[in-house]
Amino acid sequence: MIVFCVAAILSATLVHAQGRDAYPSKSVRLIIPAAPGGNPDVLARMLAQKLTDRFGRAFVVENLPGAGGVVAAEAVVKTSPDGHALFLGDSGALAINVAVNPNISFHPLRDFTLITALASVPTVLVVNPSLPAASLQEFIALAKAKPGQLAFGSAGNGSIHHLTMAIFASRAGIELLHVPYKGGTALVAAVLGGEVQSGWSGIPNVLQAIRTGRLRVLCISTAKRSGSLADVPTAAELGFPGFDVATTIGLQAAAGLPPELVVRLQAAFAAALREPDIAERMANLGMELAENGTESYVRYVRQDLERYTAAVKLLGGKVQ
Repeated sequence: MIVFCVAAILSATLVHAQGRDAYPSKSVRLIIPAAPGGNPDVLARMLAQKLTDRFGRAFVVENLPGAGGVVAAEAVVKTSPDGHALFLGDSGALAINVAVNPNISFHPLRDFTLITALASVPTVLVVNPSLPAASLQEFIALAKAKPGQLAFGSAGNGSIHHLTMAIFASRAGIELLHVPYKGGTALVAAVLGGEVQSGWSGIPNVLQAIRTGRLRVLCISTAKRSGSLADVPTAAELGFPGFDVATTIGLQAAAGLPPELVVRLQAAFAAALREPDIAERMANLGMELAENGTESYVRYVRQDLERYTAAVKLLGGKVQ
């Protein structure tokens, strides 16, 4: 009887261990809150093959655009927390949506397992060269001399570009005219064409225009300079200490993902991000490695929520 009981216990332990180690038992969905081509989508497609090779099961990118990431986030919340549906949500899909609409159906700290940050995507403040402002201080002086007359473009109401300028304008004590566009490409075209005088943009969208002199760059939004634009100073360096605003792309799953699976996924994604080809491509896209584990990522999401909630308040509680 003793031998039988010991054998049964060992058998159950083995089955449990095999079930745990067998992850994934089927293909894994990498859910992206945007159409193909955006930063989360590009990053996901770079990582998918590495993870497929590592785990021996397909990691399949699934694009679920709509409502600024709300459609995808709500879909992920309803999935089973078994690691077969992973979310590459960014600051917009998580923190900004909650800041803009406190009554939204999900909350990042309640309804998701926050696994790790993956990449930080800074923006740069660019102006049309016709604007008589060769530096950030000259831009601020010009805006103060013409309150409400200088226009800035964004990728839409409540976008990272919009809220970054709201935060910056408040810190600088300036008033600008907001002109929303449908996406980052349209925003850049508007600054290039002189429809608006300025705007915060992701680096890839403006890098060539900066290098050819068709746009003038004044500063970068993050606390550290970017490797792709190493000569561009941070706003903090230019008199705005603590200014650090970026879109962070992270890895999430539905709430309740087992801790041992969280650890496995953290290790797998960290290894993939450090592959030379991915690191090089990220640098070319203006992305900075931000992998840091659950504790740091939770802290960052909390800061994101505070940052963008405060930005929405600066706009009178509305982003229209």
